[in-house]
Amino acid sequence: MYVVATPIGNLGDISLRALETLRGVDLVACEDTRHARHLLDHHGIKIPTLALHQHNENEAADKLVRLLGEGKAVALISDAGTPGVSDPGARTVAAVRAAGFRVVPLPGPNAAIAALSAAGLADPHFLFVGFLPAKVGARRTAIQALGGVDAALVFYEAPHRVMETVAELVELLEPQRDIVIARELTKLFEQIVRMPLADAPAWLAADANHQRGEFVLVVSGPPPREGMDAETERVLISLLAELPVKQAAKLAAEITGRPKNALYARALELKGG
Repeated sequence: MYVVATPIGNLGDISLRALETLRGVDLVACEDTRHARHLLDHHGIKIPTLALHQHNENEAADKLVRLLGEGKAVALISDAGTPGVSDPGARTVAAVRAAGFRVVPLPGPNAAIAALSAAGLADPHFLFVGFLPAKVGARRTAIQALGGVDAALVFYEAPHRVMETVAELVELLEPQRDIVIARELTKLFEQIVRMPLADAPAWLAADANHQRGEFVLVVSGPPPREGMDAETERVLISLLAELPVKQAAKLAAEITGRPKNALYARALELKGG
């Protein structure tokens, strides 16, 4: 089975190897057959398609395994970008590998990497978060837990939720950070802007067009914090999500070896106390 990355917007961003592979397989498994047909027809590829999305992935994966067992070659694509990266595909790959068949990746377009390449951030590491939880409480908890990660943070976000998410990033992360807002990557109205995190809500609100399209948000890593390394902070934030301040500080001290009093003081700061 070939896992084929496809364009995230501009149809010209497909690789020669991807086109050769799609022309040579017996079936293309895809999220939306109409969307896939548009791509395949654009390149003159007349191959049968099979719908494989989050609601039917287990059943569709079983069909692919049976076809592979019959000696067929299949390709797996998503609507845009790389299958299995914030898109269906991971369970299918696991099922195919468990059945003993080879999985061949064909690298290509990926929105997160495209945004990072144009961000210009100096962080040596990044953490791909993808989509945050839709519910407010779970989203806020997730952002707090990410606050101590010593890396740039890469999020995907939908247009109807981008204002809320950015407002919570401003509230829960340090104002010294920068944010890169990349929307409609590789499409006609592509826009990539960088600014202090605190300025992002006003920029989004200034023009309704700023809130349209698919978003990648890249937030720079945390500023240096005297006396509290990023890993200790991450442990403390994770514990605070589940425990009272005193218990969280005590357990964080046991895990990290850091002074309990310093951790207690920092825990109070994080809780707004």
